[in-house]
Amino acid sequence: MTFEQIKKNAIAEWEAFENNEKPRIYVGTATCGCSSGALDLIEKIHAELEQNHIEATVIEVGCIGCCYAEPLVDIAKRGRPRISYNNVTPEIISALITDYLINDNPRPDLALCTIGEGEISGIPDISDLPMFKPQVRIALRNCGYVDPENINHYIARDGYSGLIRALKMTSEEVIEEISKSGLRGRGGAGFSTGTKWRFCYNASGDEKYLICNADEGDPGAFMDRALLESDPHSVLEGMLIGAYAIGASHGYIYIRSEYPLAIDRLRTALEQMGKYQLLGDDILGTGFNFNIEIKEGAGAFVCGEETAMIQSIEGKRGMPYPRPPFPATSGLWGKPTNINNVETWSNVSAILQKSAEWYAGYGTEQSKGTKTFALAGKVVRTGLIEVPMGITLRQIVYDIGGGIQDDKEFKAVQTGGPSGGCLPVSTLDLPVDYENLAAAGSIVGSGGMIVTDSDTCMVDLARYFLSFTQAESCGKCVPCREGTMQMLKILTDITEGNGKPEDIDLLLELSEAIKLASLCALGGTAPNPVLTTIRYFLEEYESHIYKKQCPAKACKELISFYILPGKCQGCLICKRNCPVDAIAGDKRMIHLIDQNKCIKCGVCLEVCPSRFNAVTKVSGEQMITPKELISVGSWEKL
Repeated sequence: MTFEQIKKNAIAEWEAFENNEKPRIYVGTATCGCSSGALDLIEKIHAELEQNHIEATVIEVGCIGCCYAEPLVDIAKRGRPRISYNNVTPEIISALITDYLINDNPRPDLALCTIGEGEISGIPDISDLPMFKPQVRIALRNCGYVDPENINHYIARDGYSGLIRALKMTSEEVIEEISKSGLRGRGGAGFSTGTKWRFCYNASGDEKYLICNADEGDPGAFMDRALLESDPHSVLEGMLIGAYAIGASHGYIYIRSEYPLAIDRLRTALEQMGKYQLLGDDILGTGFNFNIEIKEGAGAFVCGEETAMIQSIEGKRGMPYPRPPFPATSGLWGKPTNINNVETWSNVSAILQKSAEWYAGYGTEQSKGTKTFALAGKVVRTGLIEVPMGITLRQIVYDIGGGIQDDKEFKAVQTGGPSGGCLPVSTLDLPVDYENLAAAGSIVGSGGMIVTDSDTCMVDLARYFLSFTQAESCGKCVPCREGTMQMLKILTDITEGNGKPEDIDLLLELSEAIKLASLCALGGTAPNPVLTTIRYFLEEYESHIYKKQCPAKACKELISFYILPGKCQGCLICKRNCPVDAIAGDKRMIHLIDQNKCIKCGVCLEVCPSRFNAVTKVSGEQMITPKELISVGSWEKL
């Protein structure tokens, strides 16, 4: 069967699906949806449909990006736009089946938006939602719209047309097209994709390899996982194009085993590709041979580094080795090897489907195209977003993210994962691209973006990220192995009130040494959170060291909880909820916290009724002693 016939059949299937008399119900079942209860909702939907004798098509789709609104369920009737409902519960499912499918009331009060052509009164279009207005979805173009386990859905939306175009070009022409697009690697370093391919293409060797780096391990990052769960074919098509361009006949997808859903959907996609002659020998009768193998990693963060990943695929311990030689000339089993990450491959397929000029029309002069970010932390609208390079941090945090939760004060945004930097309010108008973030001391990285508020201690945040990179260090080189351990000890001392005045200078000295002398990028970028927090939040370090006080009241060793005699009503709520029985006092008696028993969990502060506000959290020199409380009558009867 020719690809033209495959595409014709796929479009026919898609149109029949879209124009069917039966209503269509879409359920987002990427990991974020499943963890929010989407699978239980599917059971509820089937039960309600059966009970009401309604025929409808239920389809599972991937993540559209609104993680804060999960679980999402969309309903489409023939001739009407698809309506997306957010934070759906089993009770809401019952209401939607009765009100919309039976009584034709679309329930605008429960709807998030409409998707597709047409309008429904009282429900905004998805393009008008603040979270989506600034976005340009290229890598994520199909996420949330298609069934990730149905190759025909991908093909009907122009999928694999990029491969067909590439197969009619020479390898040099494909590489030139990628170079003209300005695409840079989306895995962290931002190296020119076209240049990287050209190095591998020009390398001598009778066999070449291609690798998709799906070893995403940054805390708070889920870009690669969501893309593979939602639209695996966009990535696989990109790999085919890259393999044709460099002359590779075998490829690997290196993915961490903690992503079981992504792995399952990749396996399904690969099987479907084989049936359509899009994989294996003599692809589509062109003489091009390419096979893909899935390699499951054991979750080592360092294996995201190219040379460590190569070692792992070869069956060795995942540890980096010095470069040169670079993988492009001597990589997997000593052969020329090209490695790009998940998002890069999805962009490759889009570029060949459209054009280099189209892609280069987005972004900035030096940072072309778009970038996906996992927007997480203390922001109102968390989720997966894709924005043009050059958008400001303020637009991401406030326009897309909706600002800080509970109307608290923005403090910093950490970009680039544990190897990135923490940027303060003064950088909010900074354009997000490779050059500007690097100048500010951070990186674009793979796309993690964690927002913090005024309750976050920046010293403790730097300690947290350094504890992660230190634990993930492979231990091969001394600067990373010993240097990060020493830095972590110093940061721990500071957060526990044992910091010394010389610690700040020592942290700076160690940071520079580790950056210069580490074998790989894990060690080379590990000090970034420390360097940026010292650069932008020096006063917090000084407060911890000189005043033994945590301004954010977050470091456990430097805080205490007390009950204020003038406000306590003796309601016993804090006493009943204290997990360690550290609160004394009978009903209608002012309570007292035993500081020797208190584990500083903060439960008492959380449960104390807001009308009383009798519990306070203090730090450092502000601490109140139990004697002071007793002296003002803490045990007096109300």
